[in-house]
Amino acid sequence: MDSTPHGAAVTAAGFGVKGPRGWAFQNIHFTAGPGSLIAVQGPSGSGRTCLLLALTGRMKSAAGTAEVGGLPLPQKKAAVRSVTALAHVPGVAELDPALTVGEHLRERALLQGRFGGSLRALLRPRHGRRAAARALVDTALTAAGLDLESLPKGIRTSVRDLERLEALRLSVALALIGGPRLLAVDDTDLKLSGGERAAAWKMLRGLAAAGTTVLAVCSEPPEGDEDVVLVRTGTRPQPTAPGGAPSTSTATPDGPDGPDATDPTDATDSKNNKNSEDSETGKSSQGGQSGPDGTDSADSADSADSTDGTPVGAPATDGHENGHRDGEGAADALAETGRA
Repeated sequence: MDSTPHGAAVTAAGFGVKGPRGWAFQNIHFTAGPGSLIAVQGPSGSGRTCLLLALTGRMKSAAGTAEVGGLPLPQKKAAVRSVTALAHVPGVAELDPALTVGEHLRERALLQGRFGGSLRALLRPRHGRRAAARALVDTALTAAGLDLESLPKGIRTSVRDLERLEALRLSVALALIGGPRLLAVDDTDLKLSGGERAAAWKMLRGLAAAGTTVLAVCSEPPEGDEDVVLVRTGTRPQPTAPGGAPSTSTATPDGPDGPDATDPTDATDSKNNKNSEDSETGKSSQGGQSGPDGTDSADSADSADSTDGTPVGAPATDGHENGHRDGEGAADALAETGRA
């Protein structure tokens, strides 16, 4: 078990997830120490979100090994879920546009106090529990850089009225209320301007510097930061940033009748069946907001390695067809997470 008091070390070797029609991703190799900022870069459909879900114990791997805070995957998925949190994962953990900022914060603090604390904490007087909840919320908002006074209607601002960066900050703040050792953020730079993108990465660097390991999915990694551990999906093997081994996801497609990806014994925290990792839905809570991170998360299981006779890592014979099927594998894996 990793002895680090807060941030979780993350390692992966030959890590992969497979769906009914092929690999979502495979051959991922990297090592990141506690308090690292890990950037997962790749095109849409290359398995970025599947990798995020697999490394947080919400999706079962089909190849290779991985550890989060010394906890092996997929053997200890439940334990990994208890020390990780999700922020803005479409279809799995996202904001409800009909609720206000204050309603989201109160709901998350209530769930954390009810299910995330000790029995002794539950037995404290009501005013003590309220003070502790306020402290948790204030600390999370500060860490995420969300100033409630700057919002159009303050804490009563509806989520649908938030700017994209403000919504991202709120998502991160909600996830931080549970005190995770690893924070996983999807679509970090989606629909952000250059200045907003820089501000988002500054926030995530600050969280990593404070000790929380951050795993962030992006289209483009942050610039000018050699300490970022870069993991690429949908590419051939190549060197990564200092501190990690080469990070790759080499596509070896399966046929349409490949093994099913659902693990019926695992719980789910997705309320919608999604067929694309970049789709957006309505109501679902943030990083365990529909329940604490250790109890409300989704698992999607994947089967054995490729059965089409193609060696893992072999050169593709048809780039267009293989890229299409690789995207289908990622979409299938996410869809099965929604159905679990």
